Amino acid sequence: MKPKEKPHYVSNKDFSNAVVEYCTSVHEAKNDGEPHPVVTNYIASCFLKIAEGLSHKANFVRYTYREEMVMDAVENCLKAIENYDIEAATRSGKPNAFAYFTQISWYAFLRRIQKEKKQQDIKMKYIAEADISEFLGDDDDGMFQQQTSPFVDTLRQRIDVVKSADSEFKEYVKEEKKRKRRAVNVDSDLSDFIE
Repeated sequence: MKPKEKPHYVSNKDFSNAVVEYCTSVHEAKNDGEPHPVVTNYIASCFLKIAEGLSHKANFVRYTYREEMVMDAVENCLKAIENYDIEAATRSGKPNAFAYFTQISWYAFLRRIQKEKKQQDIKMKYIAEADISEFLGDDDDGMFQQQTSPFVDTLRQRIDVVKSADSEFKEYVKEEKKRKRRAVNVDSDLSDFIE
C-alpha cells in the first residue's frame, strides 16, 4: 500500500504549509488586536491522523484507553499550535510541523499513561484494603458472602503477588544500573592478558 493510501497519512509539506499560514494569521490577528482565527478543519484532521497513527505504534496499541490518549494528544496540539516557531531551523530549511506535533502527541500519550497507572494503583489499593462486605450485596442467610469470599481472598493474594513481583523487578533494575555504572567507572586490569 502506498503511503498516501494509508488511513493516517499526513503530507508533511502540505501540513507544514497550512500550519505556517495559520500561525501567520494568528500573529497578524494579535498585532491588530483581533480575536484568534479558528484552526482549519484540515489542520485539526491532521492532528487527529497524527495522534491516531502514533497510537497504532507497538508502544501504545494495546492500551485500553487508547482513545483517551488520542484525544489528549489532539487537545495538546490545539493548545500548542500558537507556539509553533515558523523560523525554526531544520536540516532541509523547510518547516517540519509533522515532527513538532508528533512529539507533542508522544508526550501527551505518556502523560495519559501515567494518569491511568495512578488510577489503577488507587483501585488496587482500595480492593486490597477494603472490607469484603463493601463488595458483596446484602443477603439474609449469608450464603452469597460464603460463596464469594474465597474469590475476593484469592484476588487479594494475586494483587499482593503482583506487587511483590513488581517491587522485586524494580529493585533488580536499580541494582543492574548500579552495577553497570560501577563497571564503567572501574578501570579494567589487563594484567591477566598481558605477559
